[in-house]
Amino acid sequence: MRARTITTAAALLLALTACSSDNEPDAEPNPSKPATEKKTPKAASSPDKPHTFGQTFTFTDDTDGVTMAITVLGYEQGTFHPQTSADQEFGTTGYTWAALEIKACLKKGTSGVTRYPWALAYAEGARIEPSTVTYGDFPKPEYPYEAKMRVGDCVRGKTAFAVPAKQRPERVLYMPEMLDTPEEWAVPKT
Repeated sequence: MRARTITTAAALLLALTACSSDNEPDAEPNPSKPATEKKTPKAASSPDKPHTFGQTFTFTDDTDGVTMAITVLGYEQGTFHPQTSADQEFGTTGYTWAALEIKACLKKGTSGVTRYPWALAYAEGARIEPSTVTYGDFPKPEYPYEAKMRVGDCVRGKTAFAVPAKQRPERVLYMPEMLDTPEEWAVPKT
């Protein structure tokens, strides 16, 4: 009897171990969609410190065959005052509008851009995402909420953020799903 219990326990343990793997996805695969490997984009540069404004980050996503060049061109805070203040829009106190100027160029493949993989990172760890609202008197040209691109196309514009008026972000983060870690640009102190 003891040998049978040990054999059964060993078989159960072997079955559980065979079913568990760090390489398996957490969710059930979609039967209508073929399984794909995790995207592993290759970056043209992988700096130890953040880029400076104007420096371009180029990466290739081999899964989709896309090569994209991304540049942060500038940041302004408290320099524009639309008809509705950030505090009025979001029911806050001590917030102002800021704008980030971004440029994206599609070098290879078929892709698009959106303002949502962007964030501002602060010294104490806070991250602020782009505003979900826009007004006609926001800085122009506006970076699109979503735009499709063809090879050779570039999209350039500004996206607004509601930020603490008395603080300045340290870094701009670019966090599309295809990158394992955010790409960063240092925000100048003034």
